[in-house]
Amino acid sequence: MAQYGKWAESQKIYPEVDISAGKKITAGIDVGTVSTEAVVLCGDQILGYSIVRTGMDFQNAAGRALDEALDGLALRSDQIQKTVSTGFGHRNVKADRYVDEIHCHAKGARYLFGPSVTTVIDLGGQTVKAIRLHKWDRVRDFMVNDKCATGMGHNIEELCDLAEIDIRDIGAKSLDVGQEPEPVSTTCWSFAQTETMGLLHPGFKEAPVSENEMCAAHMFAVAWRVLGTAGRLQPLKTGEPAVYPELGFTGGMAKNIGITKRLERELGIQALAGRYDSMLAGALGAALFAQE
Repeated sequence: MAQYGKWAESQKIYPEVDISAGKKITAGIDVGTVSTEAVVLCGDQILGYSIVRTGMDFQNAAGRALDEALDGLALRSDQIQKTVSTGFGHRNVKADRYVDEIHCHAKGARYLFGPSVTTVIDLGGQTVKAIRLHKWDRVRDFMVNDKCATGMGHNIEELCDLAEIDIRDIGAKSLDVGQEPEPVSTTCWSFAQTETMGLLHPGFKEAPVSENEMCAAHMFAVAWRVLGTAGRLQPLKTGEPAVYPELGFTGGMAKNIGITKRLERELGIQALAGRYDSMLAGALGAALFAQE
């Protein structure tokens, strides 16, 4: 059976990094509900990383992610001096320390986007986290979606499987419409998904709805819900916006342009470009905390 809603697993190593230079070798593992990431650092340089499907066994996913991040390197897991875990399944990781997702994504975002980033929006499998950073690399404020909200990564994966639309295409499809349609429910992912699929059935609306318009109605609802979460951040000064121009998106949904482009449009901001996969932010932050 074809899986339309799954981002491909990935792995990359950087064998050119000199591990004999006396720098500390650390690992960060982020066990999420949808995917698990592992990053291995030598000092502040990435030696290797991997992104795997979490599945039903968090412990197995964490072990596999770390093994794949090391695969091809002249390095064994017992040479890693310190490991930090984060994410929903962090307790299933044999680690020296646990650091919460907010601080890991904040630190990882600074690595991905550079020191100028002041707002981070993590678009994850179950939650959306909006994070405000001080210029000196500290978390000033954060917000997490507080209801069973529309979208999030896992729901969009299910939608892609039901509609048989590749997750790599759903964002572009949603943007290829004449005008923005009315969004589906923004309060419950189950209601939103039912309403989204209902748009394709004759008689649900007076005028026929195309597949692209169906995608647009759902992606617009997700973006609208994310905006509500980000809008609750405390501004640095009264009268200033909640989200500043130095914005970085992390998480799997950051790959979905149907969401990110709508957020940029509504905020009047062009988000910063990251140096690595947006899904690595949490694991990167964890590995950097292990360097301390």
